[in-house]
Amino acid sequence: MTPMSTPSLDDPLAPARKATAEMLANRQRHFSLPQPFYNDARLFALDMQEIFEKEWLFAGMTCEIPTKGNFLTLDVGENPVLIVRGADGAVHAFHNVCRHRGSRLCVKDKGKVAKLVCPYHQWTYELDGRLLFAGSDMGDNFDLGAYGLKPVHVKTAGGYIFVSLAEQPPAIDDFLVTLEHYLAPYDMDNAKVAVESTIVEQANWKLVLENNRECYHCNGAHPELLNSLQEFDDTDDPRATPAYKALVERKQADWDAQEVPWQLKRFGKRNRLTRTPLLDGTVSMTMDGQPACKKLMGRLTSPDMGSLRILHLPNSWNHFMGDHAVVFRVMPLGPQQTVVTTKWLVHKDAVEGVDYDPEHMRKVWDATNSQDRQLAEENQRGINSKAYQPGPYSETYEFGVIDFIDWYSEQMLENLGHTAPNLQLAQG
Repeated sequence: MTPMSTPSLDDPLAPARKATAEMLANRQRHFSLPQPFYNDARLFALDMQEIFEKEWLFAGMTCEIPTKGNFLTLDVGENPVLIVRGADGAVHAFHNVCRHRGSRLCVKDKGKVAKLVCPYHQWTYELDGRLLFAGSDMGDNFDLGAYGLKPVHVKTAGGYIFVSLAEQPPAIDDFLVTLEHYLAPYDMDNAKVAVESTIVEQANWKLVLENNRECYHCNGAHPELLNSLQEFDDTDDPRATPAYKALVERKQADWDAQEVPWQLKRFGKRNRLTRTPLLDGTVSMTMDGQPACKKLMGRLTSPDMGSLRILHLPNSWNHFMGDHAVVFRVMPLGPQQTVVTTKWLVHKDAVEGVDYDPEHMRKVWDATNSQDRQLAEENQRGINSKAYQPGPYSETYEFGVIDFIDWYSEQMLENLGHTAPNLQLAQG
């Protein structure tokens, strides 16, 4: 029998693969995608197989599993994944599937264990995935070594954990080296999650990302966020004003003096890092623009670090300030359903109620997430109409969306075994 992961003549998605490749090859660049990309179940299945099961995904933070036996779990579509800290301090990732009869091993989002024990029949695994115990009923000739947990590729850098379900994941080490450098001042291994939220948006995951990649909507939708956030991404932003560029120059001199990286770095369209100032006079993404935590991150000595913005496609955007960080994870649940997880992180020694108030810390992004959910859901409802057709993006205000859709289109075509059209020619 042909493995289900391998396309074959009887692949039920074969017609969808062909149609998807044709739509992407013929799409009008700088326009939104055709309707099926946002609501079709077959195309969603392709998104999961060709994007989320092949790319590197942001899973969590190393500080969430600080010691031996700490674990966290993640669902990549129908694939439950387990990430655990081993006895040697290494971070391991496995398919969260017992090798006996397939039950999930760890059923909680996070926790701490001595060994990995299946709740169904108590098969027991070491933290490095080796099967230790399967019971005497399996017979004298049963080979424990043949039934270890199936591994998942995992990499860590700068306090981040990335996983990939691909047999051969794409290259990512150049980005991880830079991520480690940019987050070194924050010492993220010695941070902690102060508060966390999870919301389910009734919208396709690409609409969630598209909404994040532009601030065209910010003035009309995000009053709390614009108390501190500049709507310009960086000085490359075509809308950047002379006043903003002057502020950037002053702040960059301060950051240089503190030996804190700030330069804009891009790794294709998938990854980007840049440090940009918040509004002059503000230092944190709070309602008053002042620090949410009295104890600063890592080795930082000033709260005025602007926002270090980190983009990782297909599923994360992030803001790092002097006093706290906010990290976002996006995971698709269905063609029109996406879960967005937000975590606010502080120095591990910061004391709740003394150094920070979680409700104050989360207020801006709770409001912003709620507003973005409504925007994405209304976007989805309109796209579902028979009146929808792809519309033009603004090259000035929505260049980040154009980059995201270009990345998605190129990766989908490549993973489907096709060559992306020359984008410069397509622009004409």
